[in-house]
Amino acid sequence: MKTDLSWKVGGQQGEGIESTGEIFSKTLNRLGFYLYGYRHFSSRIKGGHTNNKIRVSTEKVQAVADNLDILLAFDQETIDLNYHELHEKGVIIADTKFKPVKPEDSKAELYPVPFTDIASDLGTSLMKNMVAIGATCAVMNLEVEDFSVVIEEIFNRKGGDMVQKNMEAIQEGYIYMQNSLGEKASILFLAKAEGTHKRMFMIGNDAIGLGALTAGVRFMPAYPITPASDIMEYLIKKLPRVGGTVIQTEDEIAAVTMAIGSNYAGARSFTASSGPGLSLMMEAIGLSGMTETPLVVVDTQRGGPSTGLPTKQEQSDLMAMIYGNHGEIPKVVIAPSTAEEAFYDTIEAFNIADEYQCPVILLSDLQLSLAKQTVEPFDFDKVHIRRGKLITIDIEQTEEKDYFKRYEVTEDGVSARVIPGVKGGIHHVTGVEHDETGRPNETASNRKQQMDKRMRKLSDLTERFPNPITVNVPTTETDLLLIGFNATRGAIEEAVHRLREEGLNVNHLQIRLIHPFPTAAIKPYIDGADHVLVVESNATGQLANIIKMNVGHVDKIKSMLKYDGDPFQPHHIYDASKELLEHVYINN
Repeated sequence: MKTDLSWKVGGQQGEGIESTGEIFSKTLNRLGFYLYGYRHFSSRIKGGHTNNKIRVSTEKVQAVADNLDILLAFDQETIDLNYHELHEKGVIIADTKFKPVKPEDSKAELYPVPFTDIASDLGTSLMKNMVAIGATCAVMNLEVEDFSVVIEEIFNRKGGDMVQKNMEAIQEGYIYMQNSLGEKASILFLAKAEGTHKRMFMIGNDAIGLGALTAGVRFMPAYPITPASDIMEYLIKKLPRVGGTVIQTEDEIAAVTMAIGSNYAGARSFTASSGPGLSLMMEAIGLSGMTETPLVVVDTQRGGPSTGLPTKQEQSDLMAMIYGNHGEIPKVVIAPSTAEEAFYDTIEAFNIADEYQCPVILLSDLQLSLAKQTVEPFDFDKVHIRRGKLITIDIEQTEEKDYFKRYEVTEDGVSARVIPGVKGGIHHVTGVEHDETGRPNETASNRKQQMDKRMRKLSDLTERFPNPITVNVPTTETDLLLIGFNATRGAIEEAVHRLREEGLNVNHLQIRLIHPFPTAAIKPYIDGADHVLVVESNATGQLANIIKMNVGHVDKIKSMLKYDGDPFQPHHIYDASKELLEHVYINN
């Protein structure tokens, strides 16, 4: 019996690969298993190789599996591109239609199954993916009936006959595969899951969308872009139910300025995009900082530069999100590592934006945004809405013509703000330097006073922010400290667990608040480590350089970089850590 199994389905984009993975994973999730799925797809509407790799486990998992147990192939390209991931007891289940050939250097077993022929005999070749799921059931010892609820949910709108036909396709695939396996039937049997069956199964973008909804967002202007579009699509369905709306704007500049305007009016709103879109938004993000208008922007990182690799993993926007604006403004950059963190951090992003009256970047990456993972139900008792110094009632005026001091110089750098229409709250708003009432003022003394006011806003944020870092074990004295951000967390945690099982003194620290940098929280761990390895998906070691700037210890900080578009797997980090430690041991 296996307690951790990896399954992948592959074929041409547009022939049901995504729906096959969705039906398989949704059913397994409801059976109580923990899942983590990562989809590889091309940057085109139809055609090109796509695959969906899903890890199924009786324990919580947050990373793509190192190897592969079952490969479900709808074409030869799927075998040729993915067979190397299969271990020697792995299984290839392939449609006989394309006359599958197993590479000579593969020790995995090939089982040709007539997916298309069986489906055609039942009425339509479109059901070939159901036949494939049935074949999977035989290999993994799953009950065909377990899929009935999900099949009914998906196909019931097409009538009961369609539901029955799809279940028949699964049954026929099961029978064919069971006969093919013979005595080898138990090779990849999956242990039964235990515990609750009420866990959610969602992508990070859905967690962000739900977090925004829970935070009180009622307006989202946005322009579609991979991999951020799912946030927009999620809220298109949800916001109207609570009186909100989503508007598809003509471009990213319109989206961010509309978000600033609606926030100024008192309605919580935000926008989401990826690297190219954030580049267009930078001037407006500066406007948010200068006018001290709350703003939340989600950046889902992808491969760049320019159009780059729009459907592949990368973490190369880090420096741009911190330093991309012209001029200097207070800005917050938050980087959740899991779907659960993405939900809570989205809510916190809106609270911080309101309290500190500044732009907040919620930084994600393609893997976190699109990888589908098992998530425990959210605790809504943890959710608190904080609007900061927002005045919504009439203000008493000493003089009728007095302007409201919207940018009043205060000790904490945050001034009271009003919703338009509040009596006594009239003030001027401009992107040029201004005095306390908002009137343009370019004198040297006023400039320094207002700049100092704005820049001291965030002086206490690193202490107030909940859990700016996540630490694997609470010890600062280590031989090797691994550091990451965003979706690298799961792979690093697995590698560290394996290294610690071997008796190695290794620790892991994941950074959740990127800017302002939580130096005080991180420094003791770097001080106490003999060596530091920063794991990130870019070519220039952006996180490592930020750590060096804020903490020092340039000599002990090394980088592990990956920028080929694929996510880190646990063995990548394990191997690099072992090599580094062995090199140190030999030289000493």
